Amino acid sequence: MRFFTIRLKSVALAGALVLLLGAGMLTANAAGAQTVYRSGARSLPIYSVDRDDNKVALSFDCAWGVEHTDAILRCLSEAKVRVTFFMVEFWTTRYPEYVKKIDAASHEIGTHSSTHSYMSRQSELEIKEELTASSAAITAVTGKRVELFRPPYGDYDDLLIDTARAEGFYPIQWDVDSLDWKDLSAADIATRVTERVKSGSIILMHNNGLHTAEALPIVIDTLRARGFEFVPIGELIYRENYTIDSAGRQHPNGAA
Repeated sequence: MRFFTIRLKSVALAGALVLLLGAGMLTANAAGAQTVYRSGARSLPIYSVDRDDNKVALSFDCAWGVEHTDAILRCLSEAKVRVTFFMVEFWTTRYPEYVKKIDAASHEIGTHSSTHSYMSRQSELEIKEELTASSAAITAVTGKRVELFRPPYGDYDDLLIDTARAEGFYPIQWDVDSLDWKDLSAADIATRVTERVKSGSIILMHNNGLHTAEALPIVIDTLRARGFEFVPIGELIYRENYTIDSAGRQHPNGAA
């Protein structure tokens, strides 16, 4: 009988422990869901935007050369599409005439850092210096404030994203990668893009991709035929009262 009583007590204790652990797990899961709703356990840039109006954004990173940039600008002009260019400071200072061309064509300009470094390895002071110097170089040419920032290599950590936001920038990533920097054919670039785009997508391309200019008309015509509309990133994102989910998709408050 004594053994049976002890056994019952043990079973009851084990059951209580299971219930306690279960409650703890539920609490942790609830807290985790709340954390994700508040932009996730990690600070994230904007990869895409929750929209149902079929608006998407083309973006071009500018860091190396300009040989194919005029062809890209001609294509965008003929198609009447405005996009966003992200410029590294050393590119900006080396090719100010292209900064002027891009700005004169009503395209949006954001910073892509000062030195094109892996900024997750930098201190807060170094990050601030990169952002300040690179945006100032752009503003010196255009006279316009820089609001968007794309980390080089898509590399970031919490410190970089939090510092950029504190400095007044919207950190921007992408959800559709053309891989045009790999010198894919125009057809392959266009296929990669058009098969992945959804409403609110941000498309990554480069100003000096070998076949980017050839791919652009295919991308633009195909997506327009599907009902998509092209706008600069600054007109795609929400500027306030938003959350970013664990996939980096930006939502207006209450919609995530």
